[in-house]
Amino acid sequence: MTWKQRMQKWLGHEGLDVDTKQQLQLLSEDEQLAEDAFYQDLVFGTGGMRGEIGPGTNRMNVYTVRKASKGIADYIESFGEQAMKRGVAIAFDSRRMSPEFAEEAARTFAAAGIRAYVYEAARTTPQLSFTVRELNAFMGIVITASHNPPEYNGYKVYGEDGAQLDLEAADQVIGFVSRVEDELAIENDEYDSSLLEILGEELDRAYIDQVLTVQETSVEPISVVFTPLHGASGATVRRVFDEAGYSGVNYVKEQMAPDGEFPTVESPNPEESSAFDLARKYGEEQTADLLIAIDPDGDRVGAAVWTGTQYELLTGNQTGGILLEYLLGQKKAKGELPEDGRIFKTIVTSGFGEAVARSYGVESEDVLTGFKFIGEKLRENDAQHEFTFLFGYEESYGYLIRDFARDKDAVQATLLLVEAAAFYKKQGKNLYGVLNELYERHGFYRELLVSVTKKGIEGAREITQLLDGLRTAPPQSIAGIAVEKIEDYDSRTRTLVDMGTSEAIVLPQSNVLKYFLSDGSWVCVRPSGTEPKVKYYFGVKAATQQESDEKLELLKESFLDIVANR
Repeated sequence: MTWKQRMQKWLGHEGLDVDTKQQLQLLSEDEQLAEDAFYQDLVFGTGGMRGEIGPGTNRMNVYTVRKASKGIADYIESFGEQAMKRGVAIAFDSRRMSPEFAEEAARTFAAAGIRAYVYEAARTTPQLSFTVRELNAFMGIVITASHNPPEYNGYKVYGEDGAQLDLEAADQVIGFVSRVEDELAIENDEYDSSLLEILGEELDRAYIDQVLTVQETSVEPISVVFTPLHGASGATVRRVFDEAGYSGVNYVKEQMAPDGEFPTVESPNPEESSAFDLARKYGEEQTADLLIAIDPDGDRVGAAVWTGTQYELLTGNQTGGILLEYLLGQKKAKGELPEDGRIFKTIVTSGFGEAVARSYGVESEDVLTGFKFIGEKLRENDAQHEFTFLFGYEESYGYLIRDFARDKDAVQATLLLVEAAAFYKKQGKNLYGVLNELYERHGFYRELLVSVTKKGIEGAREITQLLDGLRTAPPQSIAGIAVEKIEDYDSRTRTLVDMGTSEAIVLPQSNVLKYFLSDGSWVCVRPSGTEPKVKYYFGVKAATQQESDEKLELLKESFLDIVANR
């Protein structure tokens, strides 16, 4: 059907709720918006789906949520009665329509004869990951759009190990969802209420007990300002701090209650300095040592450190390096550093953490972008122990210390970060000073991410054309520095430019290109898997901060010029 036919089908549907029908009538007055709402089905990808809330097949609404849930229900049913009994654990964050979407999903599963465990109120993504494992559920779902603006929501899918689905399982689920032809025809009003179970304090207690095991040493005095940015983590983090024994935590009261409108922030994204505006005011009143902000679904954390004159926002790569230094240092001091210890990072994450790990004799392994690939390594290790997991992280502010959860866990990371800050404070240092000591020891690593939004049909075409063009005619040099090696994760080949030879990359297929330059710098191009964006990653290393900063700026400007002139 054309997009106009799809829209007319919705408008003519007898069971369409009144609010949706009114929104559709308004939408029909703007042809461009109407086309974008109906030109395709909302893409259900390897991690689930994410999009703007509103009417239409290309939007997040109760009908597209039912369709996704029906497809997953069919997938679960294909595994038999035992899988249906084990059921699905469901959590949701503080966003618009998150409770409603969670209820729609649960009712759809129950109507299909599948047990559904649903949290009573907003909970974090890592707690859902833990819950799947704790309940031995067959799958898990989180209703969240992470740090996106208020008009977005999403639907993330987890396997029985608590990690996001691996590529093989995701492809199977995508197939089942795509076979659900009519999202308007799915009924979930009639179901066995005994198949619905509400989750609350008992699972909260079990999760918090596990988080507390992250602690490495005794509690030391520290002054901290914390904000969940109107998200799902506030109550959980407060309990963790109280039970761990930290009394010097000041909470940003305006942002502690879950609120999907995110009224006090421009963006609920801890990567952005503006997200810390209120926390910074709190911190300056008491000269707090550390500011911490967690994103709405509680899986990513950002930190700002008092340097003596101002608060310096750490990048995800810098926080990862500091956490590794503290964690591995503590384990070494206690004689608990295993010989087979291993850390994991993604291909767009800095080599800084790898250098820190190497200094402790710990192996580092790269995976594709996305925490699911770290989860996949942990699942493989469950079956056949090859290493002891010590730490996993990605540059986009996601960290995992203990693998009772199998996705990035901002609650764990927050507790360890505060402990590290307190430990170093006792030695007369702050985390920014520790960071610079690490740079002096390992080299000044600098990284940068540039994201370019490409919305709608035309934007998707532009991203495809960009990647195709870079593959057809790859740059031979960037910023006057020769390209030494090209990794194409779509063809899974590594090309050694000078030698004119290629070798296989032993990683799953992904639409990503990475260029390695002769001076050790690198550039990576990757379309976002969850947003209409193309992302450009840049990384350099130099002997001084100034030299590193200058190299990074030159690398960025040169590559963006190459892209713009194609």
